[in-house]
Amino acid sequence: MGRDRIAVFAVFALNGAVLGSWSPRVPAIAEQVHASPGALGIALLGASIGMIIAASLAGRAIERIGARAAVAAGVVASVLLLPVIGTATSIFVLGLGLAGLGASVGTWDVAMNIAAVAVERSAAKPLMPIMHAGFSVGALVGSALAGLAAGNHWTPGSHLLVASAVTLLLLLTVIRSVPGVEPRTQAQTQPRARGSLLRRPLLWLLASIALCSAIAEGASTDWSALLMVTEHGVDQGAAALAYSVFSLAMAAARFGGTWLQQRFGATATLVFGASAAAVGLLLTAVLPFAAAGYIGFGMAGAGLSAAFPVALSLAGHAGRRSDGSGGERELAFVTMIAYSGFLIGPPVIGGIAQLTSLSWSFVVVAVVAGMIVPSALLAARSGARETRRVSSRSAGA
Repeated sequence: MGRDRIAVFAVFALNGAVLGSWSPRVPAIAEQVHASPGALGIALLGASIGMIIAASLAGRAIERIGARAAVAAGVVASVLLLPVIGTATSIFVLGLGLAGLGASVGTWDVAMNIAAVAVERSAAKPLMPIMHAGFSVGALVGSALAGLAAGNHWTPGSHLLVASAVTLLLLLTVIRSVPGVEPRTQAQTQPRARGSLLRRPLLWLLASIALCSAIAEGASTDWSALLMVTEHGVDQGAAALAYSVFSLAMAAARFGGTWLQQRFGATATLVFGASAAAVGLLLTAVLPFAAAGYIGFGMAGAGLSAAFPVALSLAGHAGRRSDGSGGERELAFVTMIAYSGFLIGPPVIGGIAQLTSLSWSFVVVAVVAGMIVPSALLAARSGARETRRVSSRSAGA
């Protein structure tokens, strides 16, 4: 494995570790700032909004300064903000810190995916699922260490300060191997001949794939334990294992994602994965057995493992220039829409559960996951049309 692949994998792992480090400390931080559930919800919403805003602006910036510089900036901002969150003494400071962290992580996220696309182009094979496996591994390690810190009565401030220092040190060991590009001139960054991003059906279809994946993944993250308790009758300790099964299945499947994509192609990988995820989520919703819940969440984790990374990879390649660069704006566009799934998904699912039941909510989530199938098939057709159009235009020139 080349140094650039190892470096980008490490950057993905660090991104997951940062998110995995602070999320488990939310109860302690909420107690520290004396936050009511409503106020805490607004503060947490700030992180999602920060990520969406950053993603919408990141493409143009990264196009000029390169993925390496943007990754470095995002990591440095994140490690400065983590101790602020950990030592916050008011809901206002916490909200500002989370909004800033969301923006920095959002920039970092877009930049590392662009770096992964550059590595894919260099290797001439799909590597994005493996890179996203790095994120999954990092999140698991970060959350495990957060639990260890909490179990040993570390304050959030002390824990997140140490996590920040370790993250920065690890970044310094790999950042020089992360792919970077030279700043582009104004002429080079003008919209391409293929038209505005908003007028390209391919990008909207890829964004819908990422959006549906984000909603289904967010539902499994936020609601799996409660579903296991209320609908499957297990205790809270056993219920927590549902998300662990989901996460481990996703990480394992992502390590095999490159082989699957090379063997069957991106479209087939998306279609079969989404079908498995939809069936798995449906099992968790309609069968009242605990075993069905665990099996279903395992199927969902494995099935959704390819959706987000493959959609981003295809978006990056859809913006490729003749010199082999490009794709920054296309990838940022798809990422921005996908992030909105993490924002709108939880309240919508909660609203459906309030009106019906949590089981019916997961039936809806299964349908959302299944919508990836037609989007993937239509994206394949749209991509082929774009390729033919560009080829004919080049031949005519």
